Amino acid sequence: MREILCFEPIYQERVWGGQALAAALGRDLPAGRPIGESWEIVDRSEAQSVVRGGSLAGVSLRDLLRQHGAKVMGPKWPAEKPFPILIKWLDCRERLSLQVHPPAAIAGQLGGEPKTENWYIADTAPGAQLIVGLKKGVTRASFERAIIEQTVENCVHKFRVAEGDSILVHSGQVHAIDAGNLILEIQQNSDTTYRVYDWGRTGLDGKPRPLHVAESLKCIQWDDFEPTPVRGAPTSAVIAECDEFRIRRVVLSPGEKIVFNRDEQPRLLSVASGSLECGGRTLGRGDNALVPYAGEFSLAAREPGILLITENFA
Repeated sequence: MREILCFEPIYQERVWGGQALAAALGRDLPAGRPIGESWEIVDRSEAQSVVRGGSLAGVSLRDLLRQHGAKVMGPKWPAEKPFPILIKWLDCRERLSLQVHPPAAIAGQLGGEPKTENWYIADTAPGAQLIVGLKKGVTRASFERAIIEQTVENCVHKFRVAEGDSILVHSGQVHAIDAGNLILEIQQNSDTTYRVYDWGRTGLDGKPRPLHVAESLKCIQWDDFEPTPVRGAPTSAVIAECDEFRIRRVVLSPGEKIVFNRDEQPRLLSVASGSLECGGRTLGRGDNALVPYAGEFSLAAREPGILLITENFA
């Protein structure tokens, strides 16, 4: 294949969302609506990415894999297997619920899907925080008491973040994103979330959102204490590595080139800042693209920036 593949975003309203994707990424959002998520690349029954531009414009990601799976993912890729990664932009105008995703060993019992995800902080308000894991010494019993007493915030690990920081959140880690964060989330293709606590909030319909306390208590990793983020730095590095994927942060200088050889593996590109040229197409801040297995591509940075490369998922 001679083209990198870009897709139309799918915008999702969320009670905690806003309009920051318009200002930060130049997106044309539905006016006045709380847009919390932009699903950039997704292959699910309830949401399908569609190719934007090029010779395959208008083709869904599902049909793309059915018709061109060997070229996109490699010769051993089963045509009916869904794309394994879901990429989202998150505009967290308000704090998200405290939640957990089921580990693989438990997900099937609960009728859900495991979900490990990585958060890259593209922008953040002064003092904004993330919540990942438990405070040292918290037990299941003390956590359950805190739910009843509405003191759960005292049990979870909170830390401040800055632009360029990131953290890998495994299935089983209790977590929440605090208000004021703009985040690029790269995750397993899953949409199973169990809310254990919602800070007394109501949903867009004015009613309390459903909680999944019993399911959450079965999933939470009770020995997961105070994980640390990968802090932003002016150097290239691997910022996330797990069984599901690896993410490299590449710091770009103007004119610098990145070459992807044919028949290596498919990769995902996420432009956190700056812009790049590839075959007459410009990728700017906020853009996400799929580099097919069967293509050979050379990208050139137009300005200083940061590119995230997701690989090892096929």
